[in-house]
Amino acid sequence: MADELPRDPLQREAAVKAAQPEAPARTFIHLRVHSAYSLLEGALQLGAIVGHAAKDQAPAIAVTDTNNLFGALEFAQKAVKDGIQPIICCQIDLAFAGEAVEAQRDRRRHGPGVSPLVLIAASEVGYANLVRLISRVYLETPPGEPVHMTSTMLEGHCDGLICLTGGPRGPIGSALKADRRDVAEQRLLTLKALFGDRLYIELERVQGYDRMVEKSTVDLAYTHELPLVATNEAFFFKRDDYEAHDALIAIAEGSVVAADNRRRLSPDNFLRSQAEMARLFSDLPEAIDNTVEIAMRCAYYPKNRSPILPRFTGADAADKDAAEKAEAAELARQAREGLVARLAKHGPTPGYTVEQYRERLEFELGIIEKMKFPGYFLIVADFIKWAKSQGIPVGPGRGSGAGSLVAYSTTITDIDPLRFSLLFERFLNPDRVSMPDFDIDFCQDRREEVIRYVQQKYGRDQVGQIITFGTLQARAVLRDVGRVLQMPYGQVDKLSKMVPQNPANPVKLADAIANEPRFAEEAEKEPIVQTLLDTAQKLEGLYRHASTHAAGIVIGDRPLSELVPMYRDPRSDMPVTQFNMKYVEQAGLVKFDFLGLKTLTVLETAVKLIRRRGVDIDLARIPLDDKDTYSMLSRGEVVGVFQVESAGMRKALIGMRPDCIEDIIALVALYRPGPMENIPTYNARKHGEEEMASIHPKIDHLVKETQGVIVYQEQVMQIAQELSGYSLGEADLLR
Repeated sequence: MADELPRDPLQREAAVKAAQPEAPARTFIHLRVHSAYSLLEGALQLGAIVGHAAKDQAPAIAVTDTNNLFGALEFAQKAVKDGIQPIICCQIDLAFAGEAVEAQRDRRRHGPGVSPLVLIAASEVGYANLVRLISRVYLETPPGEPVHMTSTMLEGHCDGLICLTGGPRGPIGSALKADRRDVAEQRLLTLKALFGDRLYIELERVQGYDRMVEKSTVDLAYTHELPLVATNEAFFFKRDDYEAHDALIAIAEGSVVAADNRRRLSPDNFLRSQAEMARLFSDLPEAIDNTVEIAMRCAYYPKNRSPILPRFTGADAADKDAAEKAEAAELARQAREGLVARLAKHGPTPGYTVEQYRERLEFELGIIEKMKFPGYFLIVADFIKWAKSQGIPVGPGRGSGAGSLVAYSTTITDIDPLRFSLLFERFLNPDRVSMPDFDIDFCQDRREEVIRYVQQKYGRDQVGQIITFGTLQARAVLRDVGRVLQMPYGQVDKLSKMVPQNPANPVKLADAIANEPRFAEEAEKEPIVQTLLDTAQKLEGLYRHASTHAAGIVIGDRPLSELVPMYRDPRSDMPVTQFNMKYVEQAGLVKFDFLGLKTLTVLETAVKLIRRRGVDIDLARIPLDDKDTYSMLSRGEVVGVFQVESAGMRKALIGMRPDCIEDIIALVALYRPGPMENIPTYNARKHGEEEMASIHPKIDHLVKETQGVIVYQEQVMQIAQELSGYSLGEADLLR
């Protein structure tokens, strides 16, 4: 920017002034901004919304998504980080009690059955009420009906909430437009009785607005001594984005851009500046000033919470400390008894003594108690023990959780961490305070039984799934936009296939266009292709739909709707959090992974089929040194064998010729982009074709098992400990 400015001081000063936003005549706060979380409706990312407020020197800004609070916590964090006051709002479709039958009888005369109004959280009580109301909207709306709130739902839940009447499309404006002043006035009185001096009559002036409706609205406000407030419902960033946003609306409705009988917005539905809004309402300055008044009345936004879990034991303790001690004592009891049972059954690993096992157990218990996680371990151990008692196959454990001896002793895992040199600090590190996270595999066919057990134990309203959001990625957005532009399917298909397919690291459309000359060639042939590319780039990355996390379950110590807003996936009867995995954890809820693994189902079926021949197999006692098995693996006869059945893995097995479980573990770890380059080195050293090079005499023993190749994160941690004197906790941070 500095290099582009004129060298002449006067010209330079003029250029700087011209680049600065126009100073507003009056401060204006946006109260009706739809983010991308207004699915297939809002085209504004949260960062862009906050960025607009900062650039326009607005002290605050609101996000008002349609019927949800999906982005409330994320928005609050982004706004506060940039020094902007976040105002948490929601636009909710409202049906007035007693009007449904009348509206159903003659919708054309009496207006729509539901119409939007805006609720704003002014205080902590108001936010809690808003969260409960939004949760009820999803959890209590009968199946098959669009989600909406009734006026009776508001009764008793209005404290701390400010209400805007929704503008021309709201319950007042829509009734006036239908020439039903009596209905409008009755609705207004109902809202006034609910909200009192926290009710504002909303005015919006977009292209072609009905001046007679506005006049009637202002008259009603003055008659009932209610304040006016100016808004500009924003769905996109600038006026030039209107065409792209119109395509988004067509995508949402399954229509096409050229269709006349579909919803259309106005080019004015963009994020106007304060100066523009002040000019637009220069005849009603009070409506502008009241946006600031509302912002000043708002004194709360959601913040991060420490982890919240139900008490597994000690719930009746006198205080929190006593409850935590009770849980720690219960975990210690179960772990010590469990270790005795494990050692009695399997014995200690060669090279280790029973005393070393006990020392490791006490070390882990001390850290778990210090970090206040005994309750987490107890909850996980409880539902795993229940699953096993019901004959539901449970995976032996994977991920860093397998490094815990406490987990092994309490049957959360079935892997002895000392046998495989697994480190507890990689799972739980006092120097890196984060929630433990066990990845737990259950038989795919019976996973739901375990979830139902958890619901029954802790309460259905205290257990929920986690929401996820599907986005318009490069290929998909090209197809969607091509369809609404009515381009030939074959042409759109050809263009979309020019975008490289990489699910692990999706390619941005702009990068694909820059790296593929054929896009420019096609655009030069047909202008519609350039329109497609320009529109698709503006819509890329927006949220397309809401779904549920494949495995994540959260468990609270109270109804979840008292902690986070809740949602219901139409395909499930289980409540779903409105915050995604990242933000639901920051809101204080703890995630538990209930993964459904088909392989466990296959194994269980195989055991049952073999049992019909009179042969009983205990999968947990299958030897790990069976020569015939390793011979089969070395021949690449692995069709249907979990994790090693791909063509590439079969080739790697033939080259490795494994003869111990450590070889299989190393191969699975190495077979991924980057590390797989070491497979030939591993194989050559294993078969004596290459001498094992010494990295350093002090660490050779740490990599001897993996043929001198650093394969595991545990090895990285041990090397840092050996060479640099790091503690394992510090080495984990280095990792």
